[in-house]
Amino acid sequence: MPEPIIAFDRVSLAFDDKVILKQVSFTLEAGHMKIILGASGAGKSTILRLILGLLKPDDGSISVLGQPVHAMREADLMGVRAQLGMVFQEGALFDSLTVRENVGYRLFEETKMPIADVDRRVDEVLGFVGLAEFRDRMPSELSGGQRRRVAIARALTAKPRVLLYDEPTTGLDPITALTIDDEIVKLRDLEQVSSIVVTHQLRDAFFIATHQAERAAGGLRFTKAPPERAELTTFIMLKDGRIAFEGAADALRSADDEYLKAFLS
Repeated sequence: MPEPIIAFDRVSLAFDDKVILKQVSFTLEAGHMKIILGASGAGKSTILRLILGLLKPDDGSISVLGQPVHAMREADLMGVRAQLGMVFQEGALFDSLTVRENVGYRLFEETKMPIADVDRRVDEVLGFVGLAEFRDRMPSELSGGQRRRVAIARALTAKPRVLLYDEPTTGLDPITALTIDDEIVKLRDLEQVSSIVVTHQLRDAFFIATHQAERAAGGLRFTKAPPERAELTTFIMLKDGRIAFEGAADALRSADDEYLKAFLS
């Protein structure tokens, strides 16, 4: 069996007397996706910060791309973070930079890649998210959905092995949110990017889990995923710092647990 891309082993974390996570264990395989659900304050975003090494657990171990990030120094974490892409809830774009400069920022600032090569990569990822013609716009000239797609393009630029999404559709109207869902599905299915999606938007979570992207004549199409494809995406439900459920969309929908049924209703 290949080594998991991410592995949590009995991870616990508390802030003073407030317990955030208790004995949390899960793995993310290459090319797969985890969707993390839970009430506000359940520890969803905390898991992302632990993966990035921004927080250290009180107990347990965390492996990211084979590296023990729970025990690594800040200087050593930079090599791991270079292989991760992060999409924040509000996009977190630099208002004073153009779309091109935002998307290429990491390559401009952290590598010695020639500018012409950075520009080619920027154009490639902007084309992937359908915003090639917006490269010279300022963030203030974009809609909310366009800013999120620019944030996804920026996260993609350095060709990360893992993408982390923190509430990527929160605050968007349903139609705009669906365009972001499509991008997340495209990256999983066409680019085989491993990913973790933190969200409380159930509609978006189930769409991502149950649909697939396929290349077709004249472009792309999104269809219901057959069982073998749907297995690539599984849910984690957090409750009181523990994993209350882990499994596929169909199993979550049919769960008998009263807490899960109330959350999904």
